[in-house]
Amino acid sequence: MVTGTSDATHRSASLALLVLVALLAGCASGPSSRPRPAQDHAGSASLATGNSADVAFRAIGLVGTPYRTAGADPGVGFDCSGFVQYVYRDAAGLQLPRNTQSQHALKIPVSRRYLRTGDLVFFNTSGRGVSHVGIYVGEGRFVHAPNHGGRVRLDHLDDGYWSKRYLGARRIIQP
Repeated sequence: MVTGTSDATHRSASLALLVLVALLAGCASGPSSRPRPAQDHAGSASLATGNSADVAFRAIGLVGTPYRTAGADPGVGFDCSGFVQYVYRDAAGLQLPRNTQSQHALKIPVSRRYLRTGDLVFFNTSGRGVSHVGIYVGEGRFVHAPNHGGRVRLDHLDDGYWSKRYLGARRIIQP
């Protein structure tokens, strides 16, 4: 390591490496041709066989897409749960529930210290419980569709706003 290298430069280089790894993993495997249900007969989540790097790469690729209430398509825009549903369907061939509360009810909870690429991260932004979701992409960062007038963006879990509102995570794809 070069002396004097800033933490921001190191994080940027690490994120670039993560994106490169995701890109290479995406070249090695493609999504299945048909979406698979993410729920078993009991209504709880089942693990997918998709690639979590594909999910992260697809999520990062949608940064800049406009926010749209009830949006679930990149041509129109996304709300938070529509963004998550679209990314999982497109990148992993999984059909997730459409709303944030149902996505949060999926049965594989994950401690924050064990987050992995592709995990769903949940927040209380309304003061009334689970109200926001994003996709964890590594190095403490997640991609999400934040709010009216905003665009899909990459944020850090340790940012003051998000850190105070973090509720937990769910694993959809087994790494």
